Amino acid sequence: MLRIASLTTGLVLTLGGCAASSGDYPSLAIRDVERVEGSFASPERKSIDVPEVETDLTGELDQVLPALVSSAEDAHAQFLRLAPRAQRLVAAAAGTADGSPAWASAQVALAELESARSIAAVPLGDIDTLYTARRVAAEDVTAIERARQRILELVGEEDRTLAQLRERAD
Repeated sequence: MLRIASLTTGLVLTLGGCAASSGDYPSLAIRDVERVEGSFASPERKSIDVPEVETDLTGELDQVLPALVSSAEDAHAQFLRLAPRAQRLVAAAAGTADGSPAWASAQVALAELESARSIAAVPLGDIDTLYTARRVAAEDVTAIERARQRILELVGEEDRTLAQLRERAD
């Protein structure tokens, strides 16, 4: 108890020294050099030069968009032709050890499906480039959005199928 009392007394005396005012400290008032003088003018507005986005897609939208959608649909049809075989092989590989012939066959079938899916994604990349170019040029992109949505539906269906098969293959 005596030790706590002496510690408290020492602490009070030490803190009391911190609170003492002294003329040795600088003033916190604004100094002349810190005062702001003059006026500020807003800078001149600059126009933004938007460069033209070059695309390999030439032609009118009414020709280009159906061609892109058709390409995605063709790739999707190929995907759908390969999917049943992959589903059978993945089901046959269920419960087998990694590296077994059944497991290897299932992995090859999944790789074929991945390849077919990537072919369907190529038109999606092209339509995204076209969308960006037209959007930057402040043109109407409604038709592009509709075609893009159709391609996204096809690729999304393929992604779901692949995810289900990968889940069963693991």
